[in-house]
Amino acid sequence: MFSEVSEGVLIDVRACPGAKRNEIRGIHNDTIKVAVTQQPEKGKANKAIREQLAKALKLKLSQIDLISGETSSSKKFLLRNIKIEEIKERIV
Repeated sequence: MFSEVSEGVLIDVRACPGAKRNEIRGIHNDTIKVAVTQQPEKGKANKAIREQLAKALKLKLSQIDLISGETSSSKKFLLRNIKIEEIKERIV
C-alpha cells in the first residue's frame, strides 16, 4: 500500500467517482479508498481525487502526482515531503 521511493511515498488508491460527497473512506485491502462527486470523464475525477488527498493529508497539490491508473479505478499516486507514518495518522 505504501512504499518509500527516492522522490517520496507511493500510495495505492481505489477511486469511487460519482459519489454523493468527497471523502476518504479509509483503508481497505491495503488501498486508500477515495470517493469523489466528479464523474470519470476528461480527468475530472482524477483532479478531484488529488484535491481530496491534498486536503486530507494537508499537502499542496504540487506535492501529489498521479503515477499510474489514469483511466482505471486502481491508481498509484506519488506524495512528496511526507512520511508514511504521517499518512497513516492523517487517514485513519
